[in-house]
Order: sequence, then C-alpha cells, then structure tokens
Amino acid sequence: MTTTDIRLAAELAGQAGQRLLGLRAESGLTGAELGKKGDALANDFLLERLAGQRGADTVLSEEAKDDRARLAAERVWIVDPLDGTKEYAKGRSDWAVHVALWEAGAGITAAAVAQPDLDTVHASGQSASAAEPPAVPRILVSASRPPEFADAVAREVGGALVPMGSAGAKTMAVLRGEAEIYVHAGGQWEWDSAAPVGVALAAGLHASRIDGAPLRYNREDPYLPDLVVCRPEFAGRVLAAIGA
Repeated sequence: MTTTDIRLAAELAGQAGQRLLGLRAESGLTGAELGKKGDALANDFLLERLAGQRGADTVLSEEAKDDRARLAAERVWIVDPLDGTKEYAKGRSDWAVHVALWEAGAGITAAAVAQPDLDTVHASGQSASAAEPPAVPRILVSASRPPEFADAVAREVGGALVPMGSAGAKTMAVLRGEAEIYVHAGGQWEWDSAAPVGVALAAGLHASRIDGAPLRYNREDPYLPDLVVCRPEFAGRVLAAIGA
C-alpha cells in the first residue's frame, strides 16, 4: 500500500460520484430505472479506470461477475459503485460510492467513501471527530431492516435509534461525529462494508462483527452479514448488549 493507492481510491470514488450526480440531474430517468442505470454507469467507470491504472490487480464489485482469480491475488479492489441505490434514485443524500484495496496479509490498506450530495470524500488516514458525545448517543440502523438487538443496544447505552440508508453514509456519519454507533445484522456483502470499515479503522474507530470478531475480506464467500462501527468508548457495552 502507498499513499498513491489511497489517493487513487479517493479520486475514483469522487469521480464516480460526480458522474452519478450528472446522470440524476440530466438523464430524465427516475425510480428503479435511474438506480439501475446509475449502478451500471458507476461500475463501468470504476472497472475501466482500475484496469487502466492498476491492471495487475483484481476487482470484486457488486455489479460485476465475481472473478475467482481474486482468491489467489495479492491485491484486490473491493468496490460498491453505488451503495444506497434506492436512496440515490429517490433524490436523497444518504448514498455513497465505495472503493477499497485489500492486500494479502494486511487486509484493507486503502479506502475511500464518497458522498456526492454532501460534496465529500472520506479516505484512509482521516481522523474521526473528537467532539464529546451527546447525552443521548445516536445509534444508526438500516431504515428498512433494523437489527432485532437494536433496542437492547439503545437501552444499554441510553441511546436513540436513527434510521439512515447506505452503510457508507452511516459509517461516515459516525466518523464525522453526527452519530456515535452504527449496528447492522441481517445481510450485507464485502463491498457494502470494505471501504467504510477501512476508513473507520484508519481513523481509530471500532469496527467488528457483532460478536466482536474482526471483519475479514476477500473470502471465498463474500457474504458478510453484520457489523458494528462505533466510537471506541462504546464498543464494550454495545457488544455486551448484542451478546446478551
């Protein structure tokens, strides 16, 4: 990993995001048709650019066939070209573009999450907000499928549940200090969390499976259904509440 990889991840995520904004503003498409076109547009852009600038690496993308050569590769880019497709298609801001680099023996070494509607790209090496948490911690959950244990976590930390779309949007909200905890269970894939988790861990946040195990990437089965991202001071209580 080099700073060049981090810079490339940030540039590609940001540029894909700008193309998605342009498509939404200019295509005249709406709803599912817009979401489908956005997925394809961002995926084609990322695959083309990675092939041109990192042609020796392999890619795992939500929107492309899984190239099993990645399992023997030393470097694998894990991308979600449009995380939060429904939110994007509805004109909401809680969607993102994820670009991460996994390296054998090291895990996620470069990552970027673009939030185009916020004109923001967060990348590895950025510090998390140091602001004091509020009296009532904010716990981000999926708007469509909050985990069964969310209420137990809220009781344990005296927090309030806040629904939001996109794993990237939720994780970056914790990074910026707009929330303190993000919990999820019930279905995700490696591309949903690789870039957000890479940015979060590099910033000093806690990120793990809901049982406290490390989040591991470039596995044979890319299904990675659950995670916790939070400020470190909340990790013990959150994991204990889930375990109970």
